[in-house]
Amino acid sequence: MNRETFKRLGPTAWLVAMLAMLLAGCASVSEVQTTPSLPRDARWVLLPLENYSQTPQAGERAEAIARTLLAQRGLKFADYPQPAGNDGLPVLDEQRRYQQAYAWAKAQGFRYAVTGSVEEWHYKSGLDGEPAVGLSLRVIDVQSGATLWSASGARTGWGYQSASGTAIKLMRGLLGGLRLH
Repeated sequence: MNRETFKRLGPTAWLVAMLAMLLAGCASVSEVQTTPSLPRDARWVLLPLENYSQTPQAGERAEAIARTLLAQRGLKFADYPQPAGNDGLPVLDEQRRYQQAYAWAKAQGFRYAVTGSVEEWHYKSGLDGEPAVGLSLRVIDVQSGATLWSASGARTGWGYQSASGTAIKLMRGLLGGLRLH
């Protein structure tokens, strides 16, 4: 649109343009699977959220957020023991870390596990450096390995927001689709 067109359309066009810019600054996309309600009082465990982003320890950051949000939903759950390699250092192989935690949870007799992955956790380049976060969450039946519920989403925030704050908003929305009784 050129300047003359905006003049003819008047304040309504400016209002629509401003609204579009505001909405574009904080975009969110999510897909949540609906499932039957799962019991809160079952034995739950929080397993690793595997980090596929370029940001070190994004999985652990997302786990800390998940821990808080799940507790707010009334879930009492255990954390997996932090695995160590033969050299005593933490395991950095995401798949190995998950497999060790899953084997431990299965041996301990847990019923349900919350797990998932972090696909994106960074700040976009540019003047404002908006945060961008992408997450996938799953609830699995620990004994069978079957996925009972899943949700994935991505969200960007404003330049003054943090990646963690953006992740909290995204994860809260995703976990809102998890039905518990």
